[in-house]
Amino acid sequence: MIGFMKFINATARCSTLYRDERLAGSGLNGYQTPYVLTLCRNPGLTQEQLAARIHVNKSNVARQLALLEENGFIERRPCENDRRALKVYPTDKMHAVLPRLEGILGDWRRFVLCELTEEEQNTLGELLERVAHKAETFETLLAEQRGAQ
Repeated sequence: MIGFMKFINATARCSTLYRDERLAGSGLNGYQTPYVLTLCRNPGLTQEQLAARIHVNKSNVARQLALLEENGFIERRPCENDRRALKVYPTDKMHAVLPRLEGILGDWRRFVLCELTEEEQNTLGELLERVAHKAETFETLLAEQRGAQ
């Protein structure tokens, strides 16, 4: 299927707009969803580990974390083993917004998938998971290429 990325990108952009709308007034925006989910499930990641997990460059992570910290959603603390590194922890405020965010994500999922049968939804999920896993191998290849230079 030529141009399938156009559809993935359109879905992702619309999802972000939906989350922006539904999160209005919370101090969060749609782009911060992966930060909230990842940090609530994995408190104490370094900024570098977070960047790797959500596939975002380190400078974007630093900017988003600054906003989250300013709005009281995270705390950054020095790493015990490496004082130059900072570990990121969700605050009670972030944990409090998590159920709302999970509800928003569930509503979006039901909205976009409502015209697919359960079997089609399962097939779509399996195929997208395979595509995502293959895409993630690019980061490993890139790191290997950079290391060889």
